[in-house]
Amino acid sequence: MTTLALTELLGATVYDPSGAAGRVREVTIAPQEDRSRVASLIVKTRSGNRVLPFSAIAAINGGIRAKTAAAEWAAINGTEGLFLLERDLLDQQVIDVNGRKVVRVNDVDLEFDTQKDKSSRPSLRVHSVDVGARGAIRRLLRGVAPKAALQVLLGKIPPRSIPWDFVDLIETDPARRVKLKISHEGLAKLHPADIADIVEELAPDERQAVFQTLDEETAAEALEEVEPRVQKAIVESLDSGKAADIVEEMDPDAAADLLADLPEDRTEQILVQMEPEAQQDVVELLEHREETAAGRMTTDFLGLPVHATVQNAIDSLREFEGGVEVVSTIYLVDSNGTLVGAVPLARIVLAPPDTPMRSLTQEPLVLAHEGVEENEVAELFDKYNLQTLPVVNHQNKLTGVITSDDVISMLRSKL
Repeated sequence: MTTLALTELLGATVYDPSGAAGRVREVTIAPQEDRSRVASLIVKTRSGNRVLPFSAIAAINGGIRAKTAAAEWAAINGTEGLFLLERDLLDQQVIDVNGRKVVRVNDVDLEFDTQKDKSSRPSLRVHSVDVGARGAIRRLLRGVAPKAALQVLLGKIPPRSIPWDFVDLIETDPARRVKLKISHEGLAKLHPADIADIVEELAPDERQAVFQTLDEETAAEALEEVEPRVQKAIVESLDSGKAADIVEEMDPDAAADLLADLPEDRTEQILVQMEPEAQQDVVELLEHREETAAGRMTTDFLGLPVHATVQNAIDSLREFEGGVEVVSTIYLVDSNGTLVGAVPLARIVLAPPDTPMRSLTQEPLVLAHEGVEENEVAELFDKYNLQTLPVVNHQNKLTGVITSDDVISMLRSKL
């Protein structure tokens, strides 16, 4: 197995059976067939640019040795569906999903396997991308410093590369994303906070490209972690249908905060494309001032009848589709929806299934009315060491819950 750099391959002489035939201008991959295997070389010859299939290459040793005559190589007829390593990768920003950051590609490490692959021919594959000084210096001094001296210098510089499997490409053109099969599957596996950090490093059109390829649930979780200014820009860049699909997956309070920051006509465009139930939750929250308890609450919470048992609570937990941060406490309400008690999750875990939930309530019952200012909400969390805080209206009906995450976000916005 031989390792070589893309920049060493670019410009290399290509020999057909009759002698020198041209120089390598580009190295291509056909992602639909294989994401890492080099499919062909684009060779500059006297008769124009021609495509040399990698299957027609006999050796890479002091140049490229082709098994077929240059006249047999097809003339280049567009590069649609091909990924060109120099044009599409060198000097481009990519996402390192293992290091959870955005990096710039200085060179590409290729592996030439003289042992036959499954197709019974030698193969050249992308092994990793060089994002350190080594690749930059190789490119800077190539053709300037003697090759031997350059190799000695490069040997003293520690490599800094990312395996190709950990690289997520950024492509802003929707048509090319489809043809090149760019899906950001690796990025989607990261924690939403890590995705948010990465997205905030990208240019606006690159952010839009990433969110277009993420599934709605992942996009929603990441969007909640992005700072409000960037969050707003992302949603405004998406078509209203995609934006509505993402907003539906957000916690209602986060969705309401986001839509409240958008122009009124844009908010309306998104709301009309949301599912009725999700739309109603968000519209109700939009009616409240953001600086109040009602403006900070979410309408996703677990509220059970006052006569419920522990088994009823467990069954409800299994069916609950809201965020995990709101289930640390389960609330009890009477037939009128009035808040009558709060039961910490830890007490449910330790109790027999037939235990009445009313017997497990926590005292005192700490709550906030909808119009209470957010500073008082923060004081209640601090004083009583709360994880969630129920919010009631003027009739003491439970209307929502504020989580510690909401309070943290509120405090961060004031820094």
